[in-house]
Amino acid sequence: MLNKSVIQKTIIAPTTISGNAGKTVMPTGPTTAPPATLSVVAGVGTTSMAKTAPTVSSVARSLSGATNSQVGGGKIDIDRFIDNMMNIGKPNSGISTSISEQDIMDLLLGVKELFMEQPMMLELDPPLAVCGDIHGQLTDLLRIFGKAGFPNTTNYLFLGDYIDRGRMNLEVILMLFAFKIKYPNNFFLLRGNHETQLVNRIYGFYEELNRRYKSPRMYHTFQDVFNCMPLSALIGDRILCMHGGLSPDLYKGDSLKVLKDLVRPLPDPPNPSLPLDLLWADPDHTTDEFKFSIRGVSCTFGPKVVNAVCSKFNIDLICRAHQVVQDGYEFFNNRKLVTIFSAPHYCGQFDNAAAVMIVNKELQCSFKVFRPKFPNAKIKVADAQLTTYGKPPGT
Repeated sequence: MLNKSVIQKTIIAPTTISGNAGKTVMPTGPTTAPPATLSVVAGVGTTSMAKTAPTVSSVARSLSGATNSQVGGGKIDIDRFIDNMMNIGKPNSGISTSISEQDIMDLLLGVKELFMEQPMMLELDPPLAVCGDIHGQLTDLLRIFGKAGFPNTTNYLFLGDYIDRGRMNLEVILMLFAFKIKYPNNFFLLRGNHETQLVNRIYGFYEELNRRYKSPRMYHTFQDVFNCMPLSALIGDRILCMHGGLSPDLYKGDSLKVLKDLVRPLPDPPNPSLPLDLLWADPDHTTDEFKFSIRGVSCTFGPKVVNAVCSKFNIDLICRAHQVVQDGYEFFNNRKLVTIFSAPHYCGQFDNAAAVMIVNKELQCSFKVFRPKFPNAKIKVADAQLTTYGKPPGT
């Protein structure tokens, strides 16, 4: 059982979308049903992620289903692709031996088309699970699916940073893209700052692709896909989500239309700019409004900005990722903002937990926390190295 404590109450129109795969979580229009009470609640449930990942053979069969979904002009069988991904780790089933470069290219073309068909600011109805940074930690991603539900049973919103720093970046991003194609209206992926060429060229992704496939063409096609990913999402009209944080352009804006009107494809955003802040900005208790970030890019923002944005746009909670936090989630400014991080034992060195935020149909938010059991971890989250703009790690 999760321990729950109410942190905020308001009134909204109830939602009616179920959590079953195949049913859209995109809103279909205004509701006329009587209002319901919204409670944002916080719970701490713990599950060890230290041992083994869940068995994948039966999961792969249930995920692939009975039909053959095809994408990329019918060139790739997405069910076969998912089945191959779920069997990685078995003998002779490594990604470079079981999945061809052409299969990956076809997948990338298909998911790019899908991103372009959906809006730059997603408007989603609960229930769904919200995940933070993954950073190439495939086994931990599978454990999250095992505890929160695989995408054939649970709606998902991921907040970005799927690649870099981890050991299985390619497996993670391909699995997520495949699920996006298989469940386009139930599985959603925002762009993170590591889904920009300036960052993933130096933090591991480029090197991994070059080592495994020796294909500059594939690397640049990945960048084309990243440039088309959405930057924000609004859950139930009350929870605003992005990877990084708030921007002066949003703070001064008249409506959330500024998020919807961002144009794609969007290469590495200029500094400063609204899309850059959505990818890079951080909250800071010592900041009044905005100040330049120690990351060397974007800004930090303070409680005054959070209060103003929530009040102006009738938002109850701002949900973002981008920073390692000790317990997998961390509140800011009287629980009006929460940071979620979903890569436990980050980089194999830190002692942090991971978390997933579960949003039910009544917009009650609780947290599944996955605590690693690594007693020899020496490095604390407070010592975690920040990703900096245009600089390789360790400099």
